[in-house]
Amino acid sequence: MPTATVTATASTLRAGFHLPQPRRLPALAVPAVSALGVVFGDIGTSPLYALQTVFSAAHNAVEPSREVVYGVVSMVFWSITIVVSYAYALLILRADNHGEGGILALVALLRSKLTARPRVVFASLVMGILGASLFYGDSVITPAISVMSAVEGLTVVNPGFEPLVLPLSLMILTVLFAIQRFGTGTVGRFFGPVMAGWFITLIALGLPHIAANPEILGALSPHHALAFAISRPGSAFIAMGAVVLTVTGVEALYADMGHFGRTPIRLAWFALAFPALTIAYLGMGAMILRDPTTIDNPFFRMAPDWARIPLVVFAALATVIASQAVISGAFSMSRQASRLGLLPRLNVVHTSPAEGGQIYIGAINWILYVGVVLIIAVFQSSQALANAYGLAVTGTLLLGITVFLVLAHFVWRVEPWKIAVAVVLIVGVEVTFLVANLAKILHGGWLPLLIASIAATIMWTWRQGQQLVDAKRRQIEGPLAGFIKMIRTSNVRRVPGLAVFPHPNADTTPLALRQTIDFYAVLHEHIAIVSIVNQDVPHIPHVERARVHDLGYRDDGIIHITYRVGFNDSQLVPAALEWANQEGPEMDLDPDKAHYFLSSLRLTPGDVPSLPPWRRRIFLWLSANAANLTTAFHLPPARTAVVGANLQI
Repeated sequence: MPTATVTATASTLRAGFHLPQPRRLPALAVPAVSALGVVFGDIGTSPLYALQTVFSAAHNAVEPSREVVYGVVSMVFWSITIVVSYAYALLILRADNHGEGGILALVALLRSKLTARPRVVFASLVMGILGASLFYGDSVITPAISVMSAVEGLTVVNPGFEPLVLPLSLMILTVLFAIQRFGTGTVGRFFGPVMAGWFITLIALGLPHIAANPEILGALSPHHALAFAISRPGSAFIAMGAVVLTVTGVEALYADMGHFGRTPIRLAWFALAFPALTIAYLGMGAMILRDPTTIDNPFFRMAPDWARIPLVVFAALATVIASQAVISGAFSMSRQASRLGLLPRLNVVHTSPAEGGQIYIGAINWILYVGVVLIIAVFQSSQALANAYGLAVTGTLLLGITVFLVLAHFVWRVEPWKIAVAVVLIVGVEVTFLVANLAKILHGGWLPLLIASIAATIMWTWRQGQQLVDAKRRQIEGPLAGFIKMIRTSNVRRVPGLAVFPHPNADTTPLALRQTIDFYAVLHEHIAIVSIVNQDVPHIPHVERARVHDLGYRDDGIIHITYRVGFNDSQLVPAALEWANQEGPEMDLDPDKAHYFLSSLRLTPGDVPSLPPWRRRIFLWLSANAANLTTAFHLPPARTAVVGANLQI
């Protein structure tokens, strides 16, 4: 699939959007259809619950009068236009980190570009942590609200089906999370065509109602949204709190850019997804104008009676795809956070031999599942969950555009007036969304804040705790030069073979190496110290990953290998030896004959806490449950030894 590989510059921001050349369209068709399944699953299923939430009984101030319907539909259209089409599709997609997107990838890009501005980098890191934390809230709420809203269509067919909504929703979600460990490669091939059929269905549902009441097309004019806000500010304020649900999942345009490339995503959006959503919302508006009683579930009311059962089944399938996309996004986000030092090592399982982005993280999967089950049990309806959903979406949007504007100002040097236009148009709309949703904190909005607070606390605690451990570890290990001098004069016995010591730097002595001398008084004839360097880019080409450095200790049989990986790359230490072998070092770096020695620290509470006691307990728990280094580095268990020491924090 094509990917965007050139980092955006100020000139690209100034350039206008151009449709791809006709000769390129056939080549872009396949990735564009695939993007429909992964990128637009969430936003594509928003019509299931968005307008229903606007006109729900809880929002009794928003009655379905002609003025209100026109105002709401106009708000919906221009919110999608400004936030999705302008902010994300045309602007934010230009900010790629070697082809990858997402708020953490953007923070990593800023960290590499603004080394001379540590305060800006730190502020961006904080925003990245908050954005990633809110995404976890989104990852819990999206499967619950999407699947429940689809299953609730049964109550439109027959109100007697209402008792089946909760158990059916839980059953579908349980199966969805249970099959994650098998990967999505096979099923994923059908995601794009299914979602293409879904968007075509949205068009088929909306067009008859627009044709029956074509005056609704007037709602495309922004003056209806402005008139609604001026004449009825209270109702408009409440409506905006729910209108934000029409742009849920927009962050997927950016987060999934590395899988498809910006051009296929834009093509899929402007050619099908955007027109289909516009027609669907216009169709619902036209139907409500004709029959205000349809506000109880406007999406399913658009369908004729005979089509509602098939539509419920199709909607359930579409929401499963939307849920799959956000779950996969949580896996990718977690791996990025781990590589950027915000989470401990995770057991990452690659579910596809061909696609490196298809991964499974069991701990994250089941944490999400427990969260989904709990919130379904607490809220029990998609309408109640909508109050919680809006705050997660608005917070993520606002943080994403803020970090993007920091990049545009400090790195691309975009003219201030252009940034001001973006602030007025985009930030103005998103701040309005945020303020409108703050009123819902007591009615469910607390949920994403709670989830984000827990996630942010964990990430910040791990980052600070790991920095403290690294500093103390360096003191214990001591300088490598001094260690080499010691073994030269101590007549240490050398034994045949190659010993590999994964170690974060070339300055200090690997703890396992020092402990081997202290306890066994022997040393292998050949020693390779391998330093894994996590770069602020998604991928490092294989041929550029491993480099052999002569630290002046070749006569002692010791070399150092720098093993550079991106935050989406696997940490294959044996492969590092193979690639380093291509440089022709004096020793044979055969990974199949090497013995691997891992340094391990057993952390225990100290007399003087280096962190507040409750945060220290969190850090110690995270450290104890981090992924096994043998697994993380893909080492052969039969030829791997773990040697360690105790450290108090």
